[in-house]
Amino acid sequence: MQSTIKTDSVIEASKVTKVFRDFWLREKVTAVDQLDLSIRPREVFGLLGPNGSGKSTTIKMILGLLFPSKGRITVFGKLPTDVRVKSRIGFLPEESYLYPFLDARETLDFYGRLFQQNSRERRRRVDMLLDMVGLSSVAYRRVGEYSKGMQRRIGLAQALINDPDLLILDEPTSGMDPIGTKEFKDLIRTLASRGKTILLSSHLLADVEDVCDRVCILYGGKRRAIGDVDDLLTGKGSMQLTTDELDSQTLDQIRTVIANSGRQLHDVSLPRVRLEELFLRIVKEAQDQKIETGGAIAGGEVAQFLRENPQDGKSVIEQLVQPVQPAQPQVAKPQPKPQQPAAEMLKELVQPTEPAHAEQNSQLASPKPSKGSASADRSVLDSLINKARDGEA
Repeated sequence: MQSTIKTDSVIEASKVTKVFRDFWLREKVTAVDQLDLSIRPREVFGLLGPNGSGKSTTIKMILGLLFPSKGRITVFGKLPTDVRVKSRIGFLPEESYLYPFLDARETLDFYGRLFQQNSRERRRRVDMLLDMVGLSSVAYRRVGEYSKGMQRRIGLAQALINDPDLLILDEPTSGMDPIGTKEFKDLIRTLASRGKTILLSSHLLADVEDVCDRVCILYGGKRRAIGDVDDLLTGKGSMQLTTDELDSQTLDQIRTVIANSGRQLHDVSLPRVRLEELFLRIVKEAQDQKIETGGAIAGGEVAQFLRENPQDGKSVIEQLVQPVQPAQPQVAKPQPKPQQPAAEMLKELVQPTEPAHAEQNSQLASPKPSKGSASADRSVLDSLINKARDGEA
């Protein structure tokens, strides 16, 4: 029986299988085997598994970079090969493939141009993203000079330049320091509350546990477990109590009560602070003391355009495929010359014109007008000038 694709899911995979073959088309390895997957809108979904379990292959099929051998995948109700969904996706690959000779600002500006953003909008988003990922102080340093953690930061900003509806992150915190990791997890929560759908693949299970709503664990290309994080991690058959520190006499009484109920007290220990919390507290104290650093600093607030209400705008590809109307040739209209007063025009007529070249004056000899005719012409012109002046008055 043919499986149905849910249209209300952002990503839907039904019986997806991916088989890699050799040159002779012989089956080499089955990377993904009969995978069923459904990612809902506005959730953070974790894709987990050891190396070679099929995580990267699944992500590539979702992005349309690979084609399933069997089964079907849809993204926003369309096939991954449909170019109309590309502008709605932000992707941070496992390795940051960035141009090493561009600085951070030029890198983000380049990706903004790919989405046809105008210069004013690009500058606005670039400034906010650089401040958000903590790279404003090193924005004009070449990306090739960045550390791996700093490259992950600029890669995350690049994935958000188009304000995507679906954000796919493959090992996003690889190489990041604990500060960047903590800020990344806070950013994930903020983006999820803003309405974005996030697919996260990571080997750092503590980070996945902190931010993901649901997880899927793969092994050998097959789905081994899927469900809510709380449901999967809740232990059965035991209970944990947390209270203020107790003295030995009170503990003995508790042990007696538990023993009388037919149960056993397995462990009594003092709570420990997580190493991440200790690290962040020490770093914050150093930052409060204004100690300088040449690396990335703590990021700022989440970019404003990422918190705004999503708009149902046209995708970039839809704009590209629209028929272009031929431009109508514009004929320049002759500009009317400003009217010159009659008196000034007559003055220009009676003023002698200076020759352009002395050689031409020497070669061209014009006959001299007679004295009587010159004075007569002069009197006529003077009368015309006076009449013109009277008319203007």
